[in-house]
Amino acid sequence: MTGVEDVSRLFSLSGRTALVTGASRGIGRAMALGLAAAGADLVLVGRAASHQDTAAGVAALHRDCRVVDVDLTDPLAARDAAADIARDSSVDVVINNAGIITRDDVLSVTPQDWTRVLDVNLTSLFFLSQQLAAPMAARGHGKLINVASLLSFQGGIRVAPYAVSKHAVAGLTRAMANELAPHGIQVNAIAPGYIATDNTQALRDDPDRFTAITERIPAGRWGTPADLVGAAVFLAAPASDYVNGHVLVVDGGWMAR
Repeated sequence: MTGVEDVSRLFSLSGRTALVTGASRGIGRAMALGLAAAGADLVLVGRAASHQDTAAGVAALHRDCRVVDVDLTDPLAARDAAADIARDSSVDVVINNAGIITRDDVLSVTPQDWTRVLDVNLTSLFFLSQQLAAPMAARGHGKLINVASLLSFQGGIRVAPYAVSKHAVAGLTRAMANELAPHGIQVNAIAPGYIATDNTQALRDDPDRFTAITERIPAGRWGTPADLVGAAVFLAAPASDYVNGHVLVVDGGWMAR
């Protein structure tokens, strides 16, 4: 490495195509726009009507953008859509961001809520990744990035299905890394801390919980979706070509406390 040009190349996504699920708002939208700013073309997967603003943002960055309408509560639909995308597009990077959360006591969780959370957060993630990883393996390179959580390490309160799904995402990240690394594919995850998004609105609306959480974060503030962009670009870019099976925590220091 001899100069700035080499460092820039390490973080460039020029000529790459990245697929992001759940990019309509929050973390997914920020990551999608960050990858576009780094030079990637985008495929956005989820309910199409909700992704138009993100698609417009990608276009404003002069990158190509395709929106694929998929109901990620249906794992078979996710698998079939991913197979179609793999036939039509050469996807180099996948960010599995889509996720849902329900808040209820352990004794009150319904089978419907359990299944819905696991279907979106884990099962659709797996089958979508499976279909897109196959052509990556044939080409000898690719990046799979899963969005985990602090609840990949902790149990949380009143979020049992979500915690189970995110523990599983961390384990799946490592399992897939072990099998796909020989094919030139890096599989990693990002575990956001407490980020100000729709998913955490209930916590931020509870004065006691908001204060207790904020006081534990060494950085002294909740994160924003923009705080995840650097990690996403790093794991998508050549800079991370020797990083595999890692869960990168971006939490303002919460886990260190």
